[in-house]
Amino acid sequence: MKRVLIANRGEIACRIIRACHEEGLEAVAVFSEADRLSPHVHAADVAVEIGPAPSRESYLNPDRLLDAARVTAADAVHPGYGFLAERAAFAEAVTDAGLIFIGPTADAIRSMGEKTEARRRMEAAGVAVVPGTTGAVASVDAIRAVADDIGYPIMLKAAAGGGGKGMRRVDDPDALASAFRAAGSEAESAFGDAAVYVEKCIEHPRHVEIQVLADRHGRTLHLGERECSIQRRHQKLVEESPSPAVSSERRLAMGQAAVQAAQSVAYLGAGTVEFLLAPDGQFYFLEMNTRIQVEHPVTELVYGVDLVREQLRIAAGKPTTVDERVLRPRGHAIECRITSEDPFNGFLPATGQIEYMRVPSGPGVRWDGGIEIGSDVGMFYDPLLGKLIVWGETRDVAIRRMRRALDELIIVGVPTAQGFHRRVMDEPAFVRGEYDIEYMTDHGQALLSRAVPDRWLDRAAVAAALAEHASRSARLALADDGTAPNASPWLVDARRRGLR
Repeated sequence: MKRVLIANRGEIACRIIRACHEEGLEAVAVFSEADRLSPHVHAADVAVEIGPAPSRESYLNPDRLLDAARVTAADAVHPGYGFLAERAAFAEAVTDAGLIFIGPTADAIRSMGEKTEARRRMEAAGVAVVPGTTGAVASVDAIRAVADDIGYPIMLKAAAGGGGKGMRRVDDPDALASAFRAAGSEAESAFGDAAVYVEKCIEHPRHVEIQVLADRHGRTLHLGERECSIQRRHQKLVEESPSPAVSSERRLAMGQAAVQAAQSVAYLGAGTVEFLLAPDGQFYFLEMNTRIQVEHPVTELVYGVDLVREQLRIAAGKPTTVDERVLRPRGHAIECRITSEDPFNGFLPATGQIEYMRVPSGPGVRWDGGIEIGSDVGMFYDPLLGKLIVWGETRDVAIRRMRRALDELIIVGVPTAQGFHRRVMDEPAFVRGEYDIEYMTDHGQALLSRAVPDRWLDRAAVAAALAEHASRSARLALADDGTAPNASPWLVDARRRGLR
């Protein structure tokens, strides 16, 4: 393996390109017409245009991606996350073309991608799953029978996908029919499959995931957990590692369950097993993400492992370099997703051009970004601009460091979620580590209020004063000929002639 095509864009493409170069591999970028000047394009060794801005005509078009691999003589394809990363058919097409797919096999993706099949496999492997069905339900009567058995509330979930699409909570029998129609319709629209299954709704759980690695040499291991409970519409906003709610004993138990889950499908590469952690300490398999996760940097900082380089090594047939005998979490890491959304206006997506940016630095601060000054932020793709990640010796140190880093981050040109994250870092329940997946329901109103914190008013006043000072200085400054910039042309001419 000498040359890797990255079938993605933005910050994850930049991240993979860096890992390729550190591993001594050449990197091939692909780009749509809208991404022609994007940072990942000029960071790569070779770049190929693959179509118009709409993702279905570019990043979601397998034929164009494989054509790009052929014309650049790439040996392998890294899918990143999103787009085609968890499409078994794409993994199959890559290997059928004689290329290396940097990820699990198509069979493993297919097994874990179909949620009811994954539940059946987990039960067979001895991994606890949330009580419910292991197959799709075909009618309201069938759902009612299951609900009567396991009790309300229940969740209807799309069998063919995740990410909150095709998901409905049902609290009583009267709501079954409408919820079944809505979940099926949304699942059909999102995944082309209207099938849904039933799960018991676990009240106030945490969303905790375990990072796994598996190579071709018989080793499958885990690298601890990530806490991902702060979500909006089932999309993660803030992640941290370790979880404030997971003891070393529970970490061991969850890690062993995740390894069992991966081994049950002969998993290969980096993947994530997601669990619901109930208030009583019981945990249940939720799903497996058969790719690198957006939030992988927090694990890297706590465990000292480059997960993307491990992906590359494993795909090349090499053993993982991770020594599980000395694998212990050290310190604490937090990640904030900086998106081009206005959190104080319903997280409305925003477009524009990045006019200026300054990213924070210093000990324990990392920025994984996909933008630079001059970048155009459009509506065609995910609004993620970059990820701000910090590490500290303790959770308290990490929180204080994230506050400082968020204060230093400047992005001008589009509204971002930065202000929301800064409020989270001050919110008492988060600071205490006492939260679950209902965090935004419980605290969202205060966090998303348009009220401006005093510290921002102070800074705005200082900024306004500095701007006014700069403006006055410019107006009073004299040009080389001794005139002010706004002097009349007659005065300028007179001074040049020595008349005044």
